[in-house]
This record gives sequence, C-alpha cells and structure tokens, in this order.
Amino acid sequence: MGLSILAGRDRISLGEGLDLRLLSAMEVLQARREAAELSGEERERALCSNACLLARALERSEDHVPLFSSGEEVLAGLTVEEIAALSARWRCFSRESDPGLDLSQEELEKVKKTPQRRRRTAALAGDEAVWRPAHRETGGRYEGAGLPVVPGQ
Repeated sequence: MGLSILAGRDRISLGEGLDLRLLSAMEVLQARREAAELSGEERERALCSNACLLARALERSEDHVPLFSSGEEVLAGLTVEEIAALSARWRCFSRESDPGLDLSQEELEKVKKTPQRRRRTAALAGDEAVWRPAHRETGGRYEGAGLPVVPGQ
C-alpha cells in the first residue's frame, strides 16, 4: 500500500521479524469477501474475517512479504487466541492511525453537535471541494454525506 497519506506510518513492528501493516480499502473488501466464502455459518464469520485480514496485514519485516497466502492458511497455522490477539493489535494500530482521532473530547462533541448541512457548507467555502451525495435509494440505506471531490483544471 505504501506510506499512508494521512496516518503518517503504515506499519508497526511486532518483534521477532514480523510487522503488521495498514490495509487499503480494497484489501479490506477482499478480506471480507474471502471471509464470506470461507465461513460456513454466521458464527464463524468473525474468526474467518480476522484470519483473512491477518493474511494481508501480517508480513515479514525484512522483505515485507506476507507470512500467509490466505485466510485459510492463517486458520491452519495459528490458534484462535493468536488470531484474536493479532487482530486486536491491528485494530488498535488502525484506530491510532485514524487522522480523526487526534481531536480532543471537547472538539469531538462540537463536531457531533454541528448539523451536517452546516459542516458541508463550511467545507464548500472557497470552492476547495465539491461534495457528491453518496446516498442511493437501493435498499433504502443511507451511505453518508459523500466523498470530497477536488474539481479538475
């Protein structure tokens, strides 16, 4: 994936020649799809999801080559406890790398209380970005306000 633009670092060392790295959005989607195919029952989904995530995120430090080639290989090579512990470690690293987590509790509360329309209007000031609505009527689900799109020259 390369160095994360917003996170500042894209991997952490676990020691013993192993790293955990952040995953791209596409890699997370691929892990979810693989887990859906791998899990036979709904109650197996979390374990399979964590295994598929680790197959992509767990690498050797010296050459950044994945330690496992698939979620199935992770399930065969690690215990449930190891998968849970490594997944929790990855989750913490991912949350720490989230650029929105550097807000103070006071700033976070202020953002929560600001109406969405006012936030969007502030973002549009100066034509710095154009917000594209992402909500679709398929399934009746609202998918959020959209992504910032920088207009081309």
